[in-house]
Amino acid sequence: MKYIDEFRDGDVALGLAEAIRREARPDRRYHFMEFCGGHTHAISRYGVSDLLPDNVRMIHGPGCPVCVLPIGRVDQVIRLALEQGVILCTYGDCLRVPASGGLSLLKAKARGGDIRMVYSSADAVALAQKNPDKQVVFFAIGFETTTPPTAVAIKQAAALGLKNFSVLCCHVLTPSAISSILESPEVRQWGTVPLDGFIGPAHVSTIIGSRPYEFFAEEYRKPVVIAGFEPLDVMQAIRMLIRQVNEGRAEVENEFSRAVDRNGNLKAQQLVGEVFEMRKQFEWRGLNVLPYSALRIRRQFAEFDAEKRFPLGYASVPDHKACECGAILRGVKRPQDCKIFGTVCTPENPVGSCMVSSEGACAAHYTYGRYKDVA
Repeated sequence: MKYIDEFRDGDVALGLAEAIRREARPDRRYHFMEFCGGHTHAISRYGVSDLLPDNVRMIHGPGCPVCVLPIGRVDQVIRLALEQGVILCTYGDCLRVPASGGLSLLKAKARGGDIRMVYSSADAVALAQKNPDKQVVFFAIGFETTTPPTAVAIKQAAALGLKNFSVLCCHVLTPSAISSILESPEVRQWGTVPLDGFIGPAHVSTIIGSRPYEFFAEEYRKPVVIAGFEPLDVMQAIRMLIRQVNEGRAEVENEFSRAVDRNGNLKAQQLVGEVFEMRKQFEWRGLNVLPYSALRIRRQFAEFDAEKRFPLGYASVPDHKACECGAILRGVKRPQDCKIFGTVCTPENPVGSCMVSSEGACAAHYTYGRYKDVA
């Protein structure tokens, strides 16, 4: 297949659904986690779950970079905008993430903060060039996919000699989150998440390749199938996972071979390694503090590090007491298990970050699946 619409063919989907039904053994249950929010969105939008047999359950993972952003980091950039008077730039989804005191970046903008949505890190560099008398800070979030463009922006700012540009780096690393879930499937306050295998991220894997997932297959005996974001991609990945479980295998397989190989994008990896290094620890929403799970700017580029340029202490902030976002990010609970889902918490008035981004599990279920639970 060469074209997008071929990966959305309804007749082929029905054929795949029948194949999955034949291969899923009736004497056992299958629990697969789609790590990436793009897969969660595809599953909800195209009704993939409705095509699966009852004994095959998909579990939403923490794979939305906006969702795993802790409140304390959003508080930091709000202080930058309101107290330090910087021009703060970030991606659109970040603007509505709930922070302390009922604030968000959007509400801080209403209070007078100069907060601007950008489509790329290059836009932030351009803003710094156009406003030489103002400090411009780029709030950089995301997994391995969005890290190379941030590295390019920092190198570009260095080449231009910009003294008014810096980055608050909140880039996080996918394998660390997977490790956390596999090492602690039992979460005292929430319960246990059963896992038989993973659907590996698509865009992330174009950068890091399939090699990093081999550890999980070997050490934890959990199969991983990297899949594209189209519904037929996801369904084929589920079929491949079922086949591995049935055969007692735990390997890394690549359904998304049209875009991913074992080694990934070596040029992007080299660029990231040149500009960034590992943080010893970083807090994730729902996963707590994880060791070596995020990046920081190297000493050679310290002049572009907002954490060094401005007095930015970090304080951990607990989630709203009624919000189940943490449990949903770990896959222990579903969006509909949250008491405020779809009532108090909606995409227009998000209480938790899972309802903010379209890739968030709550937002995806609210848009495409909430009426299935009415009966």
